[in-house]
Amino acid sequence: LEFIPHSTLHPHMELYDRRDCPYSKKVREKLEEVGVEYEETVVPDKHTERTRVKEITGDTGVPVLVDDGIEGGYIADSGEIVSYLEERYG
Repeated sequence: LEFIPHSTLHPHMELYDRRDCPYSKKVREKLEEVGVEYEETVVPDKHTERTRVKEITGDTGVPVLVDDGIEGGYIADSGEIVSYLEERYG
């Protein structure tokens, strides 16, 4: 049986963000730096229209990283997301 590192399995990771948000930018840069594939969903500017983010987190703030490897399924804080990515993917 051969061990395959998780990072090579291409897990489904989704980032909900805003292109003009500095916190979202910090997360996108870290994702690029560690070389992880992810799907990006740019949310509407109006918080009242961010229904999918609210369904996931109970709130409307971004960025939100959704990943099966995260306890609870998501992280909704840019600093915590960056720390998670550094720990998990180096």
